[in-house]
Amino acid sequence: MDIKLDREYLKGFITQNDYKNLMPAIEKAHRDLENRTGKGAEFTGWLDLPRKMEDAVLDELTAFGQEIRDHADCLLSIGIGGSYVGIHASLEFLISDQKLPVYFAGHNLSSGYLYHLLNTLKDKRLTVVVISKSGTTTEPALAFRIIKQFMKEKYMPEELKKRIICITDPKKGALRSIANKEGYRTFPINDDVGGRFSVLTPAGLVPLAIAGIDVKGLIQGARKAQDQCSMMDLSKNIAYQYAAARYLLYTQGKTIEVLSTFYQRMSLVEEWWKQLFGESEGKDGKGVFPTSLSFTTDLHSMGQLIQEGQRNIFETFLIAEDSGHECIIPYDEDNVDAFNCVAGKDLDYVNKQAYKATAMAHFEGGVPNMTITIPRFDARTLGQLYYFFEKAVAIKGYLLGVNPFDQPGVEAYKNKMFALLGR
Repeated sequence: MDIKLDREYLKGFITQNDYKNLMPAIEKAHRDLENRTGKGAEFTGWLDLPRKMEDAVLDELTAFGQEIRDHADCLLSIGIGGSYVGIHASLEFLISDQKLPVYFAGHNLSSGYLYHLLNTLKDKRLTVVVISKSGTTTEPALAFRIIKQFMKEKYMPEELKKRIICITDPKKGALRSIANKEGYRTFPINDDVGGRFSVLTPAGLVPLAIAGIDVKGLIQGARKAQDQCSMMDLSKNIAYQYAAARYLLYTQGKTIEVLSTFYQRMSLVEEWWKQLFGESEGKDGKGVFPTSLSFTTDLHSMGQLIQEGQRNIFETFLIAEDSGHECIIPYDEDNVDAFNCVAGKDLDYVNKQAYKATAMAHFEGGVPNMTITIPRFDARTLGQLYYFFEKAVAIKGYLLGVNPFDQPGVEAYKNKMFALLGR
């Protein structure tokens, strides 16, 4: 796989014997996942999805995206959780490839946000994609109700049918009923893939194709990761290495993982990762608390705590070999700031030295850390990264003894909110 995992700064915290002793549990988790005999097996459709998805379908999605772009100035994507953050993360990661501006709604309940958004969009040729399996999730349902009225005031019924796309349950649910009644175009949400694992399904691929992202490249990358992350060989399977390291650190009282990146284009991938890992692991009083930081910015705010705070933290760095663009530092004759030492070098050279120094300092300060390195910012790499994390969290969930594919705790606040709303 093109993605690499460096565990050098786990030395002194995890030994080879620790991995050896964990192997029977890893092998059982592997069997339970691959054979669909573990908890939540009915939601493991993501596991072989990349290989099952046909190139012809991806070509159709690409053509569909071009069709939409031909009569749209922008896209408005409505969704929350797995129906929002993976799409937004992909667009930020692949910002150089984006061909159509994308706006987002339905991921909060801020009236001010939606008011200003609709004011921005009132004079634009707009296409809307709404993503919800049931159509009754509060945030996207209310946003869609408001936006649907907004669209009806802009377009005649026949034109409206071309400009609203519903990604929902293929047979039932409120959004399916609305789509059938109004004649909106639809795409199915997979029954066997939970929302936080859905970025490589139509829920993620349709809006990304409309934005002009290389969806075939995404799936090709995920296929490569599927092949290499399906091996029961800890020396080669970096998803299992990552899962094992996280589990072993957790048993030592390292209950917080900080995913830190030095690349702004990966900051929303960190947000996607937080949902994937938090919602998958946090059950039965168990689970690592996932949080993220954007360096070097956050080194000036959170660096002190990581360096000298409680030792209940471990860190994973997310780094890119190729930043995608050069920004050369000029020579300054006066050299008042004393930085002629890096004149003529790409700014990313300094960024990488900052990463190396941070990883070393945090390790020496008692924070074990590892590094995930991606080769470049392209669709194939992102597809690999998504699948790598999905496979790792599934194995880690089974190591913890929880069902990594459900989220019963999410319903607690919803039930209380519905009662307050009189619903």
